Amino acid sequence: MAAGWLPMPDRFDAAGLAMGGGPLDGAALSGTAALPLDAHARLVGSYQWVERRLFEILGTWVASEPVPEAQMMFDVFSQQHAWHAELFADRLPALDSVDADALMVAPSPEVDRMLAVLAGAVPDGDRDAEGSLLSRGGTLDIPARGTLPRLVGIGRVVLARLVTGYTLHLRRVSPVADAPMTRCLGLVLRDEAEEWQALEALTQALLRRPHDVAVVTAHQQRLEEMIAGSGAGLVPWPLGPDAAERAPKPSST
Repeated sequence: MAAGWLPMPDRFDAAGLAMGGGPLDGAALSGTAALPLDAHARLVGSYQWVERRLFEILGTWVASEPVPEAQMMFDVFSQQHAWHAELFADRLPALDSVDADALMVAPSPEVDRMLAVLAGAVPDGDRDAEGSLLSRGGTLDIPARGTLPRLVGIGRVVLARLVTGYTLHLRRVSPVADAPMTRCLGLVLRDEAEEWQALEALTQALLRRPHDVAVVTAHQQRLEEMIAGSGAGLVPWPLGPDAAERAPKPSST
């Protein structure tokens, strides 16, 4: 070995490094203390809310999607997200005096709005007289409800964060003490990693012009800006002794 070169580690623990552990600290997250029951319930309830929302969004897109390959994917993956929501519903701990439906709430107002923008329910910018979205500089930017913005919003923003968050959660659970949650996360992760890959492949196939790249990059940036600072994943992990207070709260309605 040449002088000055350091040996490469056998296993680079990128997730552990991102969460504050050392690059070889494979057990850093697995030793995390268990969440209080109510914090865990609200965390899983937010997972359920996100998966249910994705079922609704992708299902709505099916009827208006002009690209057959994207239309088929949205149909298949919409049903898959509905099943994931059911899996997480089965993993909700029973809490006294708390209705299970009240636990299914958005992780944060920012995530709620970002998904509404992605769905096309609210605009993410100003519009010109013809209804096209305008960039901050006033030039035509992103066509509303286009195939590429849909693919990039789901694949490069939502799924990228969901896979990250679920992976970190899986590293925190005990495979023996919490086998049902381990199996649930494993099933969901397998599906959503495959979905992410399929959507990215179609995205790359449809990116044919420099303008297309500019469109999807600007759209991705706007969505990410809406949830910047929320940390790894889409659903924040409750931290510290006040985890129950930091966890997503059930709605009062």
